[in-house]
Amino acid sequence: MSEVILNQIFNQLEMLEIFELHQLNSAIQKYLVQKQATTQQAKFHQALLTSGLVKKINHLSCSQPTQRRLIQVQGKPVSETIIEERR
Repeated sequence: MSEVILNQIFNQLEMLEIFELHQLNSAIQKYLVQKQATTQQAKFHQALLTSGLVKKINHLSCSQPTQRRLIQVQGKPVSETIIEERR
């Protein structure tokens, strides 16, 4: 962040009310926690790659899960069959 933008933010802080400063502080703390967690995760992934324990890190997709269709099964429910087979 450039020095000019940072100074503008500091100047605007002086115009905020106490409750607005508390809200801003809370938002910044949440952001910092999230940023630190992301940084730690990236370091962990890099350590796994460097050590050779994994060759590639698969990232989860943020897209909506696809709708699944239920299928009709004849006979007993599958869960009952599984329980019986385990006995």
